[in-house]
Amino acid sequence: MKATVGALILTLAILMCLALWQGTETFANGWNSSLQQLLRFLPTLVIAMLIAGFTETLIPQDIVERWLSDSSGWRGIGIAWLAGILTPGGGIIGLPLIAALYQAGVGVSVLMTYATSFATLSILRIPLEVGFYGWRLTAVRIAVSLCLPLIAGGLTQLLLPLLKQ
Repeated sequence: MKATVGALILTLAILMCLALWQGTETFANGWNSSLQQLLRFLPTLVIAMLIAGFTETLIPQDIVERWLSDSSGWRGIGIAWLAGILTPGGGIIGLPLIAALYQAGVGVSVLMTYATSFATLSILRIPLEVGFYGWRLTAVRIAVSLCLPLIAGGLTQLLLPLLKQ
């Protein structure tokens, strides 16, 4: 996490220096745009973090072990596949949820399935995709993507024993 924060700070510093190099007006515009985006997304981020925290706290350990651990096999992968499809908000909700579920003990193969599912199959994307590129292309993309989360979860189950050695 520290390396990620460091890389983000370095990137920000470089971008701010480039903006300053182009002039104070460019820097001010960048600053104003950044603050507007922060204010627009801050409520969603706060809600996402609260959802993640309560999810981590409220999921009983016996449910995690029985239904969502790596030993749950395809049952856990299937649950994660469906949960990813139904997760609203895509990554802004899904990413904090993955972190919280991982802390709660959910299996890595289940989490990889969930991550792939919400990234490729989120039900909220369908109306947007239909609006942008039509039913035919949307249907092809969904059909092709349906198996990707299951493949990701299955491959993770196969690779985990090799990574633990």
